[in-house]
Amino acid sequence: MPMKTDSVHPPELTQRIHAAPESATVRIADLAKTLRRQGEDVVDFSAGRAAEDTPKPICRTASDAMMNGDTHQTMAQGKPEYREAVAKKLKRENAIDADPETEIIATFGCKNGLTLSLLSILNPGDEVILEDPGFVSYAPTIQFFGGVPVPVPLRPENDHRWKEEELRAAITDRTKAILFCSPHNPTGVVHTPEELDVICRVAQENNLYVISDEIYERVVWGAHQHTCISTRPGMKAYSITLMGLTKTASMGGWRVGFTYAPAPVIRAMVTLQQHLATCVSSFTQMGAAHAFGEEPGTDLTNMWKEWERRCEYMTSELDSLPGVSCSMPEGGFYGWADIRQTGESSEALAERLLKEQHVAVVPGSAFGEQGAGFLRITCVKSDQELEKGVERLKRVIK
Repeated sequence: MPMKTDSVHPPELTQRIHAAPESATVRIADLAKTLRRQGEDVVDFSAGRAAEDTPKPICRTASDAMMNGDTHQTMAQGKPEYREAVAKKLKRENAIDADPETEIIATFGCKNGLTLSLLSILNPGDEVILEDPGFVSYAPTIQFFGGVPVPVPLRPENDHRWKEEELRAAITDRTKAILFCSPHNPTGVVHTPEELDVICRVAQENNLYVISDEIYERVVWGAHQHTCISTRPGMKAYSITLMGLTKTASMGGWRVGFTYAPAPVIRAMVTLQQHLATCVSSFTQMGAAHAFGEEPGTDLTNMWKEWERRCEYMTSELDSLPGVSCSMPEGGFYGWADIRQTGESSEALAERLLKEQHVAVVPGSAFGEQGAGFLRITCVKSDQELEKGVERLKRVIK
């Protein structure tokens, strides 16, 4: 007899999916692209994607590798050429002596590095301290692997920096790691060595891993300087450092980065990579090796200077709007606009901007409770987009 299908119900999806929110940054960026495909003139300030394409020398290196047959699987840990280029970059720019054979793994950007790191260190029920506001994918990723995210506030009155007493108060006997981002997404804070030492003291005294997301470490503005937490005294054994090229070389579509960590962590990550993804694509590693292997060329440094100028322009324009306060970021390329004085919620204003003026921004509440009353606005779009977006913002925020 034919099977009846009208009463068949497919098996349930996993509870972790039912509990997971969508990524606000990716969802809004995808919505902006959909509206553009439908013929709408959308200004997209949502996802952290610069206007520039990847510099041509990087593209040529990857293209040459592909055309010369470098199209096969690599070692799960990554091509030796790539890991050696990463080690050179860490020595040159971060004062880190890394062993490319035991302390570096190629990853699909920082998200893959975070995934492998968490899977390597977390047992079900383990807690991970993270920033509020913080990147939208941190808490869901921790939960996917059975961990418990524990947000600790970055209060506006403390310039979006952790207070040591609040960080210590979040420690329990289940705490396994501290996860933070510097330069910080979304607030633009660049942690000083003294601020990093607050995290170091808490981590060392409680025997915790520290996972540092340093994807924006090459774009730091003015007199501010980036410091890798693994270089602080005694921190090498505790630190898992995530870096990549998605943001700083306009290589978002390449999905290539790396993790620098103690050898036992890297060995665990390699095992996981073998099963979950096999390896990062071969020719993208060669392009990334070009981007990391030598001192940044003028194609990159000139681009960064342009980004700093655009950040200054955009944050100044935002700061001039009635009821809005926005400072130049210390690093990264987002305007973290305080709209609390407008009397409108970040969700309502973001929705109104998209609906009335086709300007896509991310409501600060997507980054955590402490983000309520803020908007995150990407500042590294083209001059034309920035000017058009400013005019539209002025029509809504009067």
